[in-house]
Parts: sequence; structure tokens; C-alpha cells
Amino acid sequence: MLCTKTALRLAAPVAVLALALTACGGGDDKKSEEKGKADAPKSQTEPTKPSALAAGESTTGKVKEGDATVTYDVAAQKVDMGTEAETKKLVSDPKDAKGLVAAVAHVKYTLKEGAPLKDVPDVGDGAEVYADGTRGGLLIGASEDAPGCEDELELEGWKKGESHVICQTYLVPVNTKELEVHWAPEDSESEPAVWKFPAK
Repeated sequence: MLCTKTALRLAAPVAVLALALTACGGGDDKKSEEKGKADAPKSQTEPTKPSALAAGESTTGKVKEGDATVTYDVAAQKVDMGTEAETKKLVSDPKDAKGLVAAVAHVKYTLKEGAPLKDVPDVGDGAEVYADGTRGGLLIGASEDAPGCEDELELEGWKKGESHVICQTYLVPVNTKELEVHWAPEDSESEPAVWKFPAK
């Protein structure tokens, strides 16, 4: 998410967090595509989606990092949910958080193959949080200070064999029953890996 990365650079250190527009990550286009797929008749030969991964279970993906392609092991570990009161303090206008709570996805990335990174990693940008099947709203600048999360801006020089936990924070409805963490390389047309978590 180029706009996310730019915002992080411009906003650090963040004094007031801003609610990112869904369109920042191309969410509107994805929703349109998904709606089109949903309206189309299903083929008898249409492949079934892979089942969700268990918490901490890993998948492998290749990500373009600068001029090099890097292979990562990716494992969503957990999703921490805040309260409405806590969430109102994270946004510039408390009205933006009405009926919503922050859901922080903790994803562990291990550099499996590839040269050390020369710049800030892009691998974490592929993670999204869904609440009861609907994508939440990305909250820029909230994850760096969350317990157990690392700041992407400090991960230049990431070497083979190293693991880091990069988090993404999304706003989801307070009455959410089930959360999903989706991950796929940016601009990938392949189905994302999915981890399911109970909302608590």
C-alpha cells in the first residue's frame, strides 16, 4: 500500500492518528470485482477456496522488495481487539470510531530466501482484517505502538532467517463475532491466505 507507507513516513512520530480511506488500498475496486464474481453463476468446475489456516500456522509467499524478490514464511498469530473508549483516542475525530473498535492483527514474517532488505519492507502491507466477512477500515499509524508489534521503518537490513512481527490495525464493528486475517503479496491476483479468529 503505497499510500500507507507514505503516510507512515510523513506521520512518524504520530501525534494524531488518521482513519485511512478504504480506497487507499484499492478496496473499492476489489469490492466491485468480488460483487461481480458473486453475481456470476458458479461453474461446476470452479475450484473451492482453501480452508482457513490455524492461528500460528504458516504459509509461504514471494514479495517484490525493491529490485529483488524475497520469499517469506507468513503466520498470523492473533488479533487483539480494543474497546470503544480506547478506539476513540486513536482517531482524530471520535465520531469516526462510533460503534467501532480497533482490531490489531499480529503477523509473524520470516525471511526464508532472498538478499537482506535495503529498504523498509513491503511484506506487511499485504495483511488485512475482515470482520464477519467484510473488510474493516485501515487505521494508519496505530500499530507501531501496540504491544508486541515492530515498526516497519526500523527493519531495513532484514536478513535471511530473521523473523519480525508486523501488525496492521483495522476498525471493525463492536459486535463482530468472527475475525479473519487475509494476507497476499501486494497487487497479487492469487487468493489470499486466511486465518480465522474468534472476536474477543
